[in-house]
Amino acid sequence: MSEENVKVIVTNRKARHEYHIEDTLEAGIVLTGTEIKSIRAGRASLQEAYVTVQDEEMWILGMHIATYNPAHRENHDPVRPRKLLMHDYEIKRWADRAQQRGYTIVPLRLYLRRGRAKLEIALAKGKKLYDKRETLAKRDAQRRIDRELSKHQSGRR
Repeated sequence: MSEENVKVIVTNRKARHEYHIEDTLEAGIVLTGTEIKSIRAGRASLQEAYVTVQDEEMWILGMHIATYNPAHRENHDPVRPRKLLMHDYEIKRWADRAQQRGYTIVPLRLYLRRGRAKLEIALAKGKKLYDKRETLAKRDAQRRIDRELSKHQSGRR
């Protein structure tokens, strides 16, 4: 996925901590006018969001898009289910893989590409508590190594 003309609106940092990411895919989202205006203003959240398959269609549930204040009465429901735009073969393949024990589909980030809202979703497997601790320990050790290397490279001791 190239990064030209991409403006990241929100990322789900918690997803990479909670899950092992197996595969990723870009999907479009069906939105109303007030929703896209609110997204362009950066007022969205993927904190409690997850993806499900219903009637051979993919839906994102729990994604919060704040109401657009200038719209008044014609506003949208902030947490309504939103349909994802994917090819049929992609939906079938991802639905089959998500049915396996321990797998789920989680949103990773919401961004604008050439003016259109896109959602990066991932097929993920939940981490155990010891996996999370191991990840934190590795990150902490790498941070210490980088700190020591930067001290030695700058000539300080």
